[in-house]
Amino acid sequence: MTAVTAFPTNTRTPRTSERGGKSALAPYSFLAPALILFAAFLAAPIIYAGYLSLRKVKVSGLGLGRGSRTEIWAGLENYTRSLSDPDFLPSVYRVGAYGMIVVPTMLGLALLMALLLDAGRTRVGTFARTSIFLPYAVPAVVASLLWGFLYLPRVSPFNDALEGVGLAAPDLLSGSWVLWSIANIAVWGGTGFNMIVIYTALRAIPTDLYEAARLDGASDSQIAWRIKIPIVLPSLIMTFVFSLIATLQVFAEPMTLRPLSNTISSTWAPLMKVYRDAFTRNDVYSAAATSVIIALATFVVSFGFLKLVGNRAFNQED
Repeated sequence: MTAVTAFPTNTRTPRTSERGGKSALAPYSFLAPALILFAAFLAAPIIYAGYLSLRKVKVSGLGLGRGSRTEIWAGLENYTRSLSDPDFLPSVYRVGAYGMIVVPTMLGLALLMALLLDAGRTRVGTFARTSIFLPYAVPAVVASLLWGFLYLPRVSPFNDALEGVGLAAPDLLSGSWVLWSIANIAVWGGTGFNMIVIYTALRAIPTDLYEAARLDGASDSQIAWRIKIPIVLPSLIMTFVFSLIATLQVFAEPMTLRPLSNTISSTWAPLMKVYRDAFTRNDVYSAAATSVIIALATFVVSFGFLKLVGNRAFNQED
């Protein structure tokens, strides 16, 4: 009889298994630096701020001796104090008015410039894109200082130009103009970034759609309104969310302009109130509670907006 040799069904060698295990771990090794930085510089501070928001200092006696100040559990007391602070709601209203000016203006200009560049109406495409994007590369503090000196009546060249033609120059740092002046800095700095995002989405659209529309007799404006804008709607929504988050976290512009004008209070924006509580009043617990409130409000507004328009814009299904 012929001997039948039995072969094992599992032909994987230990070396193959080791290679498979190393291949499975490879993505995590690439992600590890980003995860470590995220945990150390974003997640950990957020958790610590939440912890501080639930604590307070109990002072015994005059608060001078050792052990006279102890940290105790405060519950929601810091949140109650932050929400009932008379300076908190006015700062929220100011930021709301600021956002109503900045977001539509900035996104409208970004969309218009992106459409003009994509339509080929300008023959200096690279130069135009770089020039429009360049203000975004200027730090907010530097941009605020530059615009602040342009706003000052004594040193502003705008005032000299207006006075040269017999017109009275407005005080752009006065109470009636300061909101518009701060909004102008944000629009000047953020339009270029949003334009690049929208323009990139426009360049990804197949040109066959434009050729078919022109064969049907569509003009450039009709192509832009009926083809380009609906297709880049997800990019518009993304830039809107980014702009909304930046609006709720406005800090650098009013904080930098504050020494140049007495119309900008120390609590002009919610984050300025956080700075005042933490570094002027030395009340880090109330500042932490306000920070958590701002973070939660930002998350709720952003997530709610995405949930409202996500199904339509991104073709999502429940």
